[in-house]
Amino acid sequence: MRILFYLILSTLLVAEVHYSKVEPYKFKNISSNVTGEILFVDENLIGKRLSSKPFIIIDAEIDNAELVDIKKKMQHLQETLLINEKILKNLEAVLEKKRLNYKKTEALKIKSRIDKDREFYDLVASENSYNATQKEIYSLKNSLADLQLRRIQLEKSIRDKKVTQKGFVLYSVAVKEGQVVNMATPLAQVADISKGLLSIYVDADELQNIQNKVVYINGKKTSYRVSRVLDIADSVNISKYKVQIVIDPPKVFSKLVKVDLREE
Repeated sequence: MRILFYLILSTLLVAEVHYSKVEPYKFKNISSNVTGEILFVDENLIGKRLSSKPFIIIDAEIDNAELVDIKKKMQHLQETLLINEKILKNLEAVLEKKRLNYKKTEALKIKSRIDKDREFYDLVASENSYNATQKEIYSLKNSLADLQLRRIQLEKSIRDKKVTQKGFVLYSVAVKEGQVVNMATPLAQVADISKGLLSIYVDADELQNIQNKVVYINGKKTSYRVSRVLDIADSVNISKYKVQIVIDPPKVFSKLVKVDLREE
């Protein structure tokens, strides 16, 4: 009787066993943000961890030339803006004096209407000159803002033409040197191996209290817990639900391991 009891108990405690490959935590597809010719591809880095050094370089000659031109134009406009601001300050001082002179002239009865009109026309001319200079300053500032935006776009384009993915492992490359790419052209695939990921497929009855179950890998108890549960049945493994467990990175990925989930 005692033997039978232990057999029944052990049967209840043994969880359903699943098998999973230890995959990188995340795969990332890299697509081009720019248009241009591929100048360099370092295929020797496939399977290796990437640094800040670019592994794909896209031609940026025209962007660099335009950026130099943009910087020169911005410098000239800034110098012109400073000159106009000095002119405006001088015009403002002159305008203030002419307004005072006109008020005084208008009040004098000994001045003829012709003299008063002459003072008035001179005042209006100065105001128009002041307004025209102010308008030019606004125009220069708008031009500078447009050039600044274009400068930012060019700098981003130049950066994007040197493809880097520091910390990731280069999994595959989709382009060759001499190939012309456009926006959204696939360039490469990289993998995040900072963590490992196990994916198993369980029946509906195994979902109960699954977040609190202990994860055993190859028969050994671990401190891991279920990380993600998809409550929608899988399209391939019909009537089963995908469960994922994030683990520490192994020395070698893609090895098949045995996974079972047990109650505490």
